[in-house]
Amino acid sequence: MHQDISQKDKQLLFWGSFLALFAAAVGFVFRVMVLGDWQAEFNLTGAEVGRIFGASLWPIAVTMIFFSLIVDKVGYKPSIYCAFALQIIGGVLTFMADSPNTLYWASICAGLGHGVVEAVINPVCASIYYKEKSKMLNILHASWPAGFVIGGILMLSPGLRDLSWNLKALWIVLPVLCYGVMFIKPKFPVDERVLNKVPYSEMLKEVGFLGTFLAAFLLFHELYGRFGSETEHLIWISLGAGALIGAGFGFFTKSIGKPLYFLLCLLMIPLATTELGTDAWIKELMTPTMGEFAGWAIVASALIMMVLRFQAGFLTSRFSPPTILVISSLFSFCGLMALSVSSGVAVWGAFVLYAVGQTFYWPTVLGFIAERFPKGGALTLNSATAIGLLAVGIIGTPILGVFNDSHTVSNVKLVSAEIHIAAKSDASFFGASYESIDRAMATELAAEQGLSDELQGAMNEASRQSLRTTAISFPLVMLVAFGLIALYYRKKGGYQPIELHRESSNS
Repeated sequence: MHQDISQKDKQLLFWGSFLALFAAAVGFVFRVMVLGDWQAEFNLTGAEVGRIFGASLWPIAVTMIFFSLIVDKVGYKPSIYCAFALQIIGGVLTFMADSPNTLYWASICAGLGHGVVEAVINPVCASIYYKEKSKMLNILHASWPAGFVIGGILMLSPGLRDLSWNLKALWIVLPVLCYGVMFIKPKFPVDERVLNKVPYSEMLKEVGFLGTFLAAFLLFHELYGRFGSETEHLIWISLGAGALIGAGFGFFTKSIGKPLYFLLCLLMIPLATTELGTDAWIKELMTPTMGEFAGWAIVASALIMMVLRFQAGFLTSRFSPPTILVISSLFSFCGLMALSVSSGVAVWGAFVLYAVGQTFYWPTVLGFIAERFPKGGALTLNSATAIGLLAVGIIGTPILGVFNDSHTVSNVKLVSAEIHIAAKSDASFFGASYESIDRAMATELAAEQGLSDELQGAMNEASRQSLRTTAISFPLVMLVAFGLIALYYRKKGGYQPIELHRESSNS
């Protein structure tokens, strides 16, 4: 059973949703580009800058999970206008900001608004295009790279880039106002789960103990790490809290959760890391070829992603979501491996492979979840996204730093044992200690010994080695995992989406 939504309303809802995520992307690019301006104007430390930027990220996961539990009862329209209000407030506060504290709360509003947007647009798209979920979710999420492209061009273009950051903040507001107007008239759908009279309890059972444990662990780790007292036992405290909350949820729902859903949530960790966590190194590797224009590499990557996501129908009509994810993993693996050994013009070819590989990851996983777990409604869709966003900050990006640190230590040893001994420092990741290098000290000592070129070469090579380690640790793991999932469905006679109105009791 599916509701009757006019074609005009479907188009308004879809493109309004597209513009809502586009607005969030423009806001994200704006903050990335002006962090240096904020640091200079308000004399901020690196930690203070990180705190302000982080305030736009962790609230996304909070509101995504919270609204996923209530959006069916509150309704999509009131929820999206809550996001609208938060994003407008965030933009206006940024425009008026005269202190770091105001910027912090502006970022909080932006993050909360972004989370509500994601909590609404994904289930809305899945509901109105219930027979084309994977295709339309891919097209919908072309809005994120589109925001990067347009926002990046605006921020980097001569003339526009010279405007004050206060005036640039008004750009955040413009697409928000546009989607606010687009959502006034159309009739919003009822969630597929609600329409087919699947009880609320059945939605919760799809997540169960396993999904709740993972989400609670990551969310507790993020929030306690930001607002709690410092402790070297954070990982164990967070695991305990996650297990306790998960056990309580599992007891309440009488469900361990769907194993495949849990596996997909786990795979969001390497997926998010591969898609979002490697861009800094990509920029570094592009610098020898592009010089000061290397920042445009990220815009180029976003452009490739945007164009290909608009063409997602070609893939979704021919391949199942697991197969598309296998193809994406293969391209990512080959792209990162090629980047680790390429130089000159060849870097561009490797870069394109990498960009193509990361294109279809996120929306295809969402399509996979929407097609296989329709009982979960907004909760299964948005919890997976929240887990991915949390994981890239808590696990993904830090572990990439560990890879780089480890290879840097090994390479510095080869350049000079003396520099290594003098510049080595202790670091930790998830409670485990490892050795790092004080890069400023190493650079100073290398200059004194006439080894600056050798040290720089060692650090560049460490970045390349890190890309190889990343390729083996993440895309290759996903290639195997999604390959096994694809083979599983092939043995069962082929992949088929689940439709609630004809679903069997054991599906």
